[in-house]
Amino acid sequence: METPQQPAGLHRRVLLKISGESFVRPGERGIAMDEVLHVARQTVRAAARGVQLAVVIGGGNILRGSAFTAGNSGVQEATAHSMGMLATVINGLALQDALESLGAQTRLMTAIRMEGVAEPYIRRRAKRHLEKGRIVILAAGTGSPFVTTDTAAAQRALELEADILMKATRVDGVYSDDPEKNPHAMLYRELTYQQVREQNLRVMDATALSQCMEHGMPILVFNYRRDGNIERAVAGERIGTIVSGRRDG
Repeated sequence: METPQQPAGLHRRVLLKISGESFVRPGERGIAMDEVLHVARQTVRAAARGVQLAVVIGGGNILRGSAFTAGNSGVQEATAHSMGMLATVINGLALQDALESLGAQTRLMTAIRMEGVAEPYIRRRAKRHLEKGRIVILAAGTGSPFVTTDTAAAQRALELEADILMKATRVDGVYSDDPEKNPHAMLYRELTYQQVREQNLRVMDATALSQCMEHGMPILVFNYRRDGNIERAVAGERIGTIVSGRRDG
């Protein structure tokens, strides 16, 4: 089968990291399918451009493992992290049905084996699904406790040989301070990994950032709430904040 020619600037393969909070209205918990569909519509339109798209999903809208580790909760920390990983599978199932209701072909793959609801994550199989034009949803993190979904996203981006790791957020990119608390916070358009480290900026956790830095995986942080931004991001348009090994200009 011939590979369609890609427009200039369009990324070939993208790892999109979506937090669980994107599946619910601000301040709420659980799953709001209208919010899931908002993400799904943009994702389908982005994939229709010809980009191979893998999605790592978080689970904070349902449960955060860290919530059970503060104080004496009666739940062991490793168990709490496993509970959080299962929450990402619930979100993955919701996203899969939303995408398929819009006509997309998908595969849900999990790092914890549960063949009754999803395929086990196997790197070569995931790459083949991407090559066939399927949107691949990657749930259950890395399958191990004490690892965030940010780190899982960095790991999968490297394993699947993505061109870029994109982190969808509720703000326009990386700021000098929390823009929801400080109206004078400055938005950065370009940063190096080292600048992120030195300024302790909120991009991804330290392990994820280190993995990307070591292997030269660029990170784009952008606002998925602006309709069409996922499409613009995969098309290579200059939105959000790009973190890479060098700073242009």
